Amino acid sequence: MHLDLKITVAVSNDYKTGGSFTMIKHLLFDLDGTLLPIDLDFFFQDYLSALSARFTTIMTEKEFKDKLLASTMAMVKSEDATLTNEEVFWRDFPSRIGHPRSFLEPILRDFYNQEYRLLGKNIPPADSVRPLLTEAFQQGFSITIATNPIFPDYALLERLAWINCHDLPYRMVTAMENMHFCKPNPNYYREILDHLGAKAEECIMVGNDQEEDMVAALVGFKTCLVTDRLISRGKLKVKPDYTCSLAELPQILTDLITNPSAR
Repeated sequence: MHLDLKITVAVSNDYKTGGSFTMIKHLLFDLDGTLLPIDLDFFFQDYLSALSARFTTIMTEKEFKDKLLASTMAMVKSEDATLTNEEVFWRDFPSRIGHPRSFLEPILRDFYNQEYRLLGKNIPPADSVRPLLTEAFQQGFSITIATNPIFPDYALLERLAWINCHDLPYRMVTAMENMHFCKPNPNYYREILDHLGAKAEECIMVGNDQEEDMVAALVGFKTCLVTDRLISRGKLKVKPDYTCSLAELPQILTDLITNPSAR
């Protein structure tokens, strides 16, 4: 998700991956703007407007948006490995709103069950995504949905449902409940490795964000930059191993299978 992140990762302009080849076993896919065909800025504004309407008796729409974004950024900036993103959020958000979690959480859950689902009605068709993922499963890859974990798991499953991909056997879907770090923190990718019990060189990160997704290369992942809805802020100069449209991605996966030096 495209937030105005102030976290900067320093890396040389001529950074290159190297070392011996290892077979790729794990595919990590970003969700928003990669598999899910949405403009993140417009979607997030629609999301904020719909959610803030639930709190108009407490504060103005702008006040609520500012406070929610501040609590979201608390998750993004957190370096505390002892706290999940969910715990960081709930330590921060109630004090900003002036109401306890016991009051706020039922409102949020009801919102996700109602208005949030309606946000998917204008999502463009993504008929190629499920066959893409299904074929990858059949080829023996494990798949993780590596979206920025600033939403609860049930909200992410709803977004996956918008592209009919909610019921696939993912190895993991990163969410605020099961992660302690956010993109673009490299520790986010290290934590995924811990969950998978995998080595970095066994993984490839596929995403449309030059900073948040390609930073996985710093941990040792192979990377694939999807250009359909490219986000590039010019802050991170890491050359991806592959660059393609989503429609071209199946050929890259085929190459990973048939070409041992690529995989």
